[in-house]
Formats: sequence, C-alpha cells, structure tokens
Amino acid sequence: MKIDNGTGGSREPSTGGPGSRPGRSAVDERGRESINFFTELKRRNVYKVAVAYAVVGWLLVQVTTQVFPIFEIPNWASRLIVLAIIIGFPIALVIAWAFELTPEGLKRTEIADAEHLPERPQKRAWIYVAIMAAALSIALFFLGRYTGLRTSLTEGGRTPASAGSLPQKSIAVLPFENLSHDQDNAYFADGIQDEILSTIGKIGDLKVISRTSTAKYKSRPENLRRVATELAVATVLEGSVQKADDRVRIIVQLIDAQSDAHLWSETYDRQLKDIFSVESEVAQSIAGALKAKLTLGTAQSLDQVPTRDAEAYNLYLKAGYHVREATSGNSDPAIVLPKALDLYAQAIAKDPSFALAWAQVSYVHSWMHWFSVDDSLAQMRSAEDAARRAVAINPQVPEAHVALGYVAYWGKRDYTTALSEFEQARKALPNNSAVTIAIGSVYRRLGK
Repeated sequence: MKIDNGTGGSREPSTGGPGSRPGRSAVDERGRESINFFTELKRRNVYKVAVAYAVVGWLLVQVTTQVFPIFEIPNWASRLIVLAIIIGFPIALVIAWAFELTPEGLKRTEIADAEHLPERPQKRAWIYVAIMAAALSIALFFLGRYTGLRTSLTEGGRTPASAGSLPQKSIAVLPFENLSHDQDNAYFADGIQDEILSTIGKIGDLKVISRTSTAKYKSRPENLRRVATELAVATVLEGSVQKADDRVRIIVQLIDAQSDAHLWSETYDRQLKDIFSVESEVAQSIAGALKAKLTLGTAQSLDQVPTRDAEAYNLYLKAGYHVREATSGNSDPAIVLPKALDLYAQAIAKDPSFALAWAQVSYVHSWMHWFSVDDSLAQMRSAEDAARRAVAINPQVPEAHVALGYVAYWGKRDYTTALSEFEQARKALPNNSAVTIAIGSVYRRLGK
C-alpha cells in the first residue's frame, strides 16, 4: 500500500527493517516484562520477606547491643551476629524467590505453580508480627539509651560537667605516648600507663577515672579542657615512654585542665631493672600535688614492688597487653589469651614469687571459662590453683582476692564467697571500676 506524501509522490509504510526506529509494540513489550517482574516479586512474597527480615534483623541487633553487655559478653560476639544478619539478607531474598511454602512443605516455585495449588486467602498475620517486632525494637533502642545514661552516671561513664562542679582531687590518666623507635615496644608504654593508673587508684582520697573511660582519647588531646569536662575531672596526667634495650625514659606531667597549668612534671631515666619504683614515685608525687591524704596502709601498698626481676616484669607487661586487647574486644580471645598465659608462665618461671602474675593467670583462666573460650572444668581448676598460689605468696595483694572472687563467681557460682573476696579487694582498690562492677553483678545474682 502506498501513501500520498502530499507532494504528488508516495512512500511505503515503515516495516521496522534495519535502521528503522522500534515500533510501539516493542516498547510496550519491555514495559510489560518490567511490570511482570515486579508482579512476580510480589506474588513470590519477596517484598514480605524483605520487610520481615529487616524488622527481625533490626530487633536482633537491638537485643544484641542492649542485652549482651548485661551478661558481659565480649564485643566481638555482637559484631559477629550483626555481620551474619547482613550476609543473610540477600540469601533470604533468593530463597523467597526460588521456593514457596505450601501445605506439603517447602517447594520450588516452579513445582508449586505446576501443581496448580488452589489460591488461599491472603493472611495478614505477618503484618502484625512485623509491627510488633518494630515496636519492640524501638522500645529496646530507647531503653538502651536510658539505661546507658544511667550506667554512665554510676559505672564510670561521665556526662559533661561544669568546671565549678569538678572535684579538685580528681584525675584521669590518658594513654601514654610510645616514643620508642621500635613500634613493637607499644606494649611497654601501654603497660606502664596501666600500672601507674592502678597504683594511683589505690589512693582512696582521689577520684580516679577508669581506663575504659580514657582509652578513646589521644595521648595529647588538642582540647584538654573539653576532655576533662567530659570525664568530670579537674586534672589530667599525660605521659610518654621511650624504651631502647634496657634503658627506659618515662615523662609524666600533671595538668590543671581548666587553666592548662602544669601542677607537676617529672622525667625518669632508668634502667629496666630499676623501673619498679617509678609507679610508686609518680603516685606519691600526684598525691602531694593534689593534697590527697595517704593512710598508713595505702602508703605501704604504694611502696610495694610486684617483682625484683626486670625480665619477669617485662614479660608480665607483654602478657597484660594481650589480655587488655582480648577483653576489650580488639582481638580474638581464643588466639591472644593463650599467648598471654604463656608469657605469664615465663614470667613466673623467672620469679615464682610473682604474686601479681599468679593472680592474672587465674583471672585469664576464669575469663576463658566464663566467656566460653574454653569452658572446661580444667580451666577453673587452673584458675583456682593460681589464685590460691597468689594469696599464699602475699595475702596483701588485692588482685589475688579479685582472682579468688572470680573463681567463686564465674566458676563455682558461690556468690557469698565471691562478694566477700571482692569487698576485701575493694578496700585496697577503691577506684577499681572492674571490682565495683563485679560487686554489683554479684548483688544482682543475689537478687539485691
């Protein structure tokens, strides 16, 4: 058929040959395919599965982040669950597309379609489940925010405080800077900071902020006043450590955070074998600068050194670094805690009377049992043997009683004995947040 083109000539209608533009039917076909795809997604309940999975996944994340800390489950377990939820999402969508739930069980969608199963009336129960799960998730979220605020006020966390309300006899020990050329010596700077913090924490007339609260800050923060206000302290101790072979330089400075004035500073150049007295000297100098009272018992405790063997002490610091990495969730406990136990064993081999090392061996065994790294009875037997060895060597070491407390609490479920041991330890460690939390946990177990 020819069509007049208005010029006396004619043209053939387009037949859709090569080089011609696609006809409307091709465009409509693609549109129908797209619509059919989304219709098929709806028919196979992929949308429902996606929504339900997202809601339930969010609920599990909230339960994990809010409930796990109550049972002292480490952070790596929470991260593992969140990762599993994320990985499972596309898998759930694929299963929803490929399979259909029938009265006879789970069948491939093509098979179910071929059987021409009678269409059942749509049920809306999944909507109510999703709504209830979402409501519970929101409730857990706000509950976590509320309880987290209460915890921060009672267990070491701090809300910002005004300068006028800061207690003058209060201090935060920030992470020490590692100035050693060998970065493998980072454990030494970390260990010295921890030992100085522990020694200062024995002074009951001082308010000392826990390590967990200060760990997130830099060694030398740009805005020291803001850091001190967030931690609710008047003073801050900064420090650096440089180790080369058996020579050690430790620089510490006590700063009034509001005025940025240096209240006290000191540089200690020591050989490794003479490093033991530094923690005591720093603690006594800080007590003097802040006019904190020292009881006779505290003064005697500050003068005690954990060991006279320099190599044993160095091994002890290495082991402690691994323990802190594991218990804070930064490393896999199953990998690093056995390393810590081996280092403690080496330290004890060099000084069998190293009571503090024995106490830490007990704590690591108890921790591994409680958090199911190795929940065998052999772990608790090793924990109890090490704790009793520490007490036998020196019953005045408070960490030995902390170790016995965990043996009773985590191993024997003997809450009365655990409470007694923890309370005895707290007399010598008034600023130790871990002991305070342990006591609170035992009281909760006792229903008090």
